Amino acid sequence: MKITLLYGTETGNAEMLADDIQAELEDAHEVACENLEDFAPADFDSDCFYLLVCSTYGDGDLPASAQPFAEAMADETPDLNGVHFAIFGLGDREYDTFAQGSEKLAALMAAHGASQLGDRIIHDASGDDLAEDLAFPWAQAMVELAQERLSQAA
Repeated sequence: MKITLLYGTETGNAEMLADDIQAELEDAHEVACENLEDFAPADFDSDCFYLLVCSTYGDGDLPASAQPFAEAMADETPDLNGVHFAIFGLGDREYDTFAQGSEKLAALMAAHGASQLGDRIIHDASGDDLAEDLAFPWAQAMVELAQERLSQAA
């Protein structure tokens, strides 16, 4: 299966996690990993499944590397019907705006017609789990769900 990991990061944590997820999946799939700031909305491909990893910055805002992508989405208003994605958020429950960056990114994708598979999963930096402990099984489950959905649609 063709998979693209897209990450939005401020301090590099989402990038490191996306790289680790790529390493987990690439033996069985064709996997690319890109920073959202380097990804154009016109580059979405309905034959690819997208795993999004996004942190939150400031008052529940998208991280710096996701902001140019959000601006491009607003300017270009792409039609993402047929595009499937799943999203993993990074945050800290100590803040009132816990994981709102990933929530905003998911809403942005859906507003342009993309279909979210599964629930948005959130890692709490204040918790005991490592992000990978949640992200690896989540990514595998989402890829399996995407394979089922895309094979039914074919």
